Amino acid sequence: MPNAHILVVDDEPDIRELVGEILEDEGYTVSTAPDGESARASFANDKPDLVLLDIWMPDIDGISLLKEWSEVDALKCPVVMMSGHGTLETAVEATRLGAHDFVQKPLSLAKLLATVKSALDAHTPAAGDKQARQRISHSEPLGNSPPMQLLVQKAEQAARHDSPVLLLGEAGSGRETMAAFIHKTSGADGQLVVFDHIQASGQGLKPYLFGNSKQSGVFDQARMGTLYIPEVQRLGADAQELLRLVLESGQYQAEGNQASQELACRIVAGACAELDELVENGRFDDQLYYRLNVLPMTVPALRERPEDVPELVRHYAEWFPNQEELPYRPFSISALNRLRNHSWPGNIRELRNLVRRLLILGTEGEVSIAEVEEALRKHATELPSAAARPASFDLPLREAREQFEREYLVYQLRKAGGSVGKLSESVGMERTHLYRKLRSLGIDPKEVGREGESR
Repeated sequence: MPNAHILVVDDEPDIRELVGEILEDEGYTVSTAPDGESARASFANDKPDLVLLDIWMPDIDGISLLKEWSEVDALKCPVVMMSGHGTLETAVEATRLGAHDFVQKPLSLAKLLATVKSALDAHTPAAGDKQARQRISHSEPLGNSPPMQLLVQKAEQAARHDSPVLLLGEAGSGRETMAAFIHKTSGADGQLVVFDHIQASGQGLKPYLFGNSKQSGVFDQARMGTLYIPEVQRLGADAQELLRLVLESGQYQAEGNQASQELACRIVAGACAELDELVENGRFDDQLYYRLNVLPMTVPALRERPEDVPELVRHYAEWFPNQEELPYRPFSISALNRLRNHSWPGNIRELRNLVRRLLILGTEGEVSIAEVEEALRKHATELPSAAARPASFDLPLREAREQFEREYLVYQLRKAGGSVGKLSESVGMERTHLYRKLRSLGIDPKEVGREGESR
């Protein structure tokens, strides 16, 4: 069940980080909680598909928390208990209260992943599958700037209809957040489902789209809801053709089933601003483009709406302490004003990473303008100059591209300390795809991380 949202509850930071990174590398969305109070909030707000729950915590034991959820009939997902001091009686009590399984510490990662998969498979219905539900782990503010308010008005109008929506914009500009806003505003009964480009490839394309006797397709999963296709320009020719045929006919057939089913979900597609150029160059199906381009909207880059920067900075300055136990530090007025004037080539993703870096490396008190200037200066000097680029112009295109990709990813991995999870955020790639890319280029994240430490 890729893309499932897993809540990891454990008072040990090392366990949360290790389990979180392993699960993220397997394609899961992960949120963490260090204690019972945080677990209650995440459980209620994020509505996870599975909970990994430690038994011994400082404020409340996991068995009591499991009992609390069971008594109010809030247990809508499987719970796997974790403990280094488990007894048979504890395991029996956890099972009686509704736990799916019980794993011992020190954790065997192979055993943990197998248990997670087993729990998700056992609690996932064959039809109406939730496996690709989009999980927005936090409510990112849309912004109050004139460009965003105009976009919100258009989105609210679009939400009243079932026509496809095409969200154009730069990477990291907030297209996914806008897709979630359209879905929520529409009042749809179904789920917001995110299209997975990795699953929709090769021989898995048709089963992923249409389903078969063993799994439900993505159109079924999004029934009475919204299907969001990020970076639609990445679809291969086969996927483009199948999607076009479904939009043209309004119907599709599951593999092995002669009966046609009606398309009953809204399609929202995110794309780069140059999608029309790809159509003109024959690199994207023009008929599919016309089908998707019914309600086009452009999500403005962050540099085009500097008024929204302070709100976004404050949001992440509060969000990271809750999610990663980083110290809370307010930003001074002068620091916020400096950030308003930054060009933000990486958009909201760059802002998020900058706030995180300042919270990790800073001390107590307000974030000052001097710290912001230093962080921006370091970020600028870390970018490779033209003179430092590899001399690869004489190589064949494929070899030149591989050389660039290898050196670029090694550079970014060193910055991320060898963490594939952090690398995924900084380069804007889905973790599973990134993991395969690293292997194909012969890059060992742990080795690169050690190299970075020794420098």
